[in-house]
Amino acid sequence: MDKALQSRIARRLKARRETAGLTQDQLAAAMGFNNRQTLAAVEAGERAIKPAELAMAADTLAVTPDFFTDSFTAAGEAAFSFRAEADPGADVSSFESLAGGWLATYEALGTGEGAASSYLTPSLALTRNSSYEAAQAAAKDVGQRLRLGRVPARDLQFALEREWGILVLYVDAPRGISGAASRLDGLQSIMINRNEPSARRNYDLAHELFHLLTWDAMPPRRIDSERPSSADKRIEELANNFAAALLMPAATLAAGWDASRTLDWHAWMAATALDLEVSLSALRWRLVNLGLADSSELPSEAELRVTAVRPDSGAKPQLFNVALVHRIHTAVESGRLSLRKASRILGLDAAGFAALCSAYGRQLSYEV
Repeated sequence: MDKALQSRIARRLKARRETAGLTQDQLAAAMGFNNRQTLAAVEAGERAIKPAELAMAADTLAVTPDFFTDSFTAAGEAAFSFRAEADPGADVSSFESLAGGWLATYEALGTGEGAASSYLTPSLALTRNSSYEAAQAAAKDVGQRLRLGRVPARDLQFALEREWGILVLYVDAPRGISGAASRLDGLQSIMINRNEPSARRNYDLAHELFHLLTWDAMPPRRIDSERPSSADKRIEELANNFAAALLMPAATLAAGWDASRTLDWHAWMAATALDLEVSLSALRWRLVNLGLADSSELPSEAELRVTAVRPDSGAKPQLFNVALVHRIHTAVESGRLSLRKASRILGLDAAGFAALCSAYGRQLSYEV
């Protein structure tokens, strides 16, 4: 048994045993071991498990043996933080399992190709006690390091993938979930609900980036509520300051502000929000936060709600992204992954998988 597989089995065996509420003594007895130390050695990755022992463990823990060995599932190893209007309930668990499979598959196939699936992603020197100004300064630094230019929303996804190896996926998330940040081993990912308006998608991408860059110092909750409790409110306010500063650079707004004095407020704000690909509400907040305008000078939130920047065209990003789809397509064509399994991992039928590949410029070599 190779070391990678042995390590995977060890991690999943321990995690599943703890989830089932069993002690090492109890599981060791069920597996036919004479003592707890044998199981402890297996869970520590110091002793390889035999096929018959793995089968007994699977039976006792109510899973299939594949649960411990399949490299195309995460089996609870991925950490997620879902941005949601409220607790989405049972839907989030099933979505988490599906999303974990996407990440595990991307990681496993990259390893098989000898390709790096992640790079050294920086972290921000921020804590929950940091000032809002520090969060905004960090956003300015990130924008410069990623070379995002005057309209950061336009290039943010591609810069994150290119510079830091962060996998950005556009997905069909359950109702109420707008995005998620996740970590699996060395792979960091952001998932965005592609059914949200474009300005909301951009904001959520910047917001989830903050959580990835501060994960160790400020671990986000599994459900990152848009109406956070008092304990989490400070972190969310820092994330909001970071996202606003990243998407609406002070220099860009200040330059536009100087030219806006003779324009109608509604017209200028509508044009600026359209240009920066942000919402009018977010732009209003940023102008006040920068001290460029007093809230009494600007249209109210109620007035902004009836001010149309532009009708949403209904166009939404293609499902997933080019890196994931190309990696899976290559695996299917080479025989490393079956069409049936690839379709199941992505939550599609065979025809849907073929259409997805085609949308990204890849064709299957046979009809489905």
